[in-house]
Amino acid sequence: MTVYFIGAGPGAADLITVRGARRLADCRVCLYAGSLVPSELLAECPPDARLVDTAQLDLDAITAELTAAHRDGHDVARLHSGDPSVFSAVAEQMRRLDAAGVPYEMVPGVPAYAAAAAALKRELTVPTVGQTVVLTRIASRATAMPETEDLATLGRSRALLVLHLAARYADRVVGELLPHYGADCPAAVVAYASRPEEQVLRGTLGEIAEAVKTAGIVRTAVIMVGRTLGAEQFGDSHLYSPERDRRIC
Repeated sequence: MTVYFIGAGPGAADLITVRGARRLADCRVCLYAGSLVPSELLAECPPDARLVDTAQLDLDAITAELTAAHRDGHDVARLHSGDPSVFSAVAEQMRRLDAAGVPYEMVPGVPAYAAAAAALKRELTVPTVGQTVVLTRIASRATAMPETEDLATLGRSRALLVLHLAARYADRVVGELLPHYGADCPAAVVAYASRPEEQVLRGTLGEIAEAVKTAGIVRTAVIMVGRTLGAEQFGDSHLYSPERDRRIC
């Protein structure tokens, strides 16, 4: 039997992938993060499926559920919000499944930053303006960041920064990035991307912290900072240029 780590998407139930929905429909056991995964997705599970909300479970308890289901001959859907490749804490689960000899697969999902970009109606990589996106977070009460990945270091690149789990610390984010991006740099915050309660804030780096406080946003949000967010005058991509040799991929 197999454990499927399935990306549930950023919030809207219809943003799960077709593969993810099919895997969900085939699994007799489903572990899901109740505070983050839309409850509508659970309707995709078989009517008699065992549903386990992992919101109050630690890693040992989650692993025990996964290995027990495998031992009983059941495929397991392990639903994670967004995409399991980013900030999902699946690495330690997979490590334990490896040790237990339990097979697993990963099913990609729509990440939060992609849903946020859609809400902003922005391409995050704009020709001649910015071609790099840095996905990161800040250390607070969660696991410490590696010492080479602090905001001051990452900010020196002036690439588009996408910060997860940082809305509560918007003042700190602004303070550390101002020396590198400047107060007039475009910035945005998207909370609950793709959900009915979605909130979108646009402004400059100098303004965004106060806007976050005024809106009362403290969680389930991404902060974006970078010039591509406000780019209007830029060169066309070479992708569709009449000068491009289309015989070469």
